[in-house]
Amino acid sequence: MDLKGKVALVTGGSRGIGRAICEELARQGSDVAVNFASRARAAEETVALVRTLGRRSAAVRADVGSREEVRRMAAEVGCSLGPPDILVNNAGILHAGTLLDYDNAEFETMWRTNVKGVLHCSQAMAPGMIDAGWGRIVNIASNAAIGTAMPGTTLYAVTKGAVLTLTKRMAFELSPHGIAVNAVLPGFTKTEMVLGGKSDHEVQRLLESVAAKSLVGRTGDPEDIAAVVGFLCSPSSAFMTGQFLMADGGRQDYLTHV
Repeated sequence: MDLKGKVALVTGGSRGIGRAICEELARQGSDVAVNFASRARAAEETVALVRTLGRRSAAVRADVGSREEVRRMAAEVGCSLGPPDILVNNAGILHAGTLLDYDNAEFETMWRTNVKGVLHCSQAMAPGMIDAGWGRIVNIASNAAIGTAMPGTTLYAVTKGAVLTLTKRMAFELSPHGIAVNAVLPGFTKTEMVLGGKSDHEVQRLLESVAAKSLVGRTGDPEDIAAVVGFLCSPSSAFMTGQFLMADGGRQDYLTHV
């Protein structure tokens, strides 16, 4: 119960990695606000899961790409659970695209959520953490940000590379106030975002292909990523800030040596 008495806000917490993070933080003792953009029913399922672990929880709708909606969300969470001590910027969108063939509107949507969402939420939640003299911000990036060779992820990788830059700069600005800022870089993780819309055969082929490129011989589960996030939110990571933790099973298909 390392986080007993703390309040966490997890963006995109209604499903996948976000739901697993909500569960992990609740297991550590934190109350959890579950942000969602459109999946209200799924968000309430996450809330129910957190409550079965004996923690307070509330679902709060907000498009993280909207500065105004994020400010409203911050006030709503403050009233229902208290000012967040922990922020996990998990909300993200993936649209396939290459340098020579991508949809500009889709890229703008990814940039708005994946990058501006991190900026908006961090700006809105940091003042409360500064007042408390303690805080944890964990940004969910991707191993695509440093160059995995998976086709169709070029523009997505651009947004996640920006998240890494934000992580470093946020750590520079906020760490003197007792706020640690770090990033987790998941590898291929079995979620609806990456598997949705594919046939069973296509899913199986994709999972086998990615597993073959991993040193541990499998793809990731949401719980694998949640465990790393839980560590970064816990007192055990007190001497870490501005760091990137890779959780990709030892993927070997990088474009260049890193």
